[in-house]
Amino acid sequence: MSDAIDDDLRFQRIIEATLFAADKPLTREQIAEFLPEGTPVQPLLDALAESYAPRGINLVQRGGKWHFQTAADLGDILRRDEDQTRKLSRAALETLAIIAYHEPVTRAQIEEIRGVSISKGTIDVLMEAGWVRPAGRREVPGRPLLYATTQGFLVHFGLSTRRDLPGLAELKAAGLLEPIDAAMNQLQFEKPPETPEVDETDAEEEMDDEAL
Repeated sequence: MSDAIDDDLRFQRIIEATLFAADKPLTREQIAEFLPEGTPVQPLLDALAESYAPRGINLVQRGGKWHFQTAADLGDILRRDEDQTRKLSRAALETLAIIAYHEPVTRAQIEEIRGVSISKGTIDVLMEAGWVRPAGRREVPGRPLLYATTQGFLVHFGLSTRRDLPGLAELKAAGLLEPIDAAMNQLQFEKPPETPEVDETDAEEEMDDEAL
């Protein structure tokens, strides 16, 4: 029994060191490559996350990938000396909501849901913030660009997956639907289905190749 406990602690230390040294979040499969074959990775991650839960740094899973981040309740303390982030415009907020709940979507689909056209700059702002990314092209005449949220979006809003987005009842209870106009009230704020994890760099490189 003690040998099994010793192994678990050793494996947790390996995971801890691997994630600390990684330059980006890692999937469970990537973490498993640093452990003996057949090691049950998920229970080790869960135990490690639990041990970090009360500390200043937490182990979290966002979009199927694991990384360490500052504890949420300490964020304001660490950000007090930073410049105040520019607030998003109403158009940008509505566009982000549509992409998050309906991704992948084209600009035309976003405009259809909002009921008004959007400027190119609106999506550019969301991409500069690291919350929205190109996600290929829809295979229809003209092959319009598709847009989807990024892992950075999940991290910023504290979501493990898009399934953690609030539903219609939760948004109404929080009073977040009241200022939205009639067109946006028709948006279906239901729990979105999970979408396969996509390597964001690969998706952008593929689009660049197609444009050549």
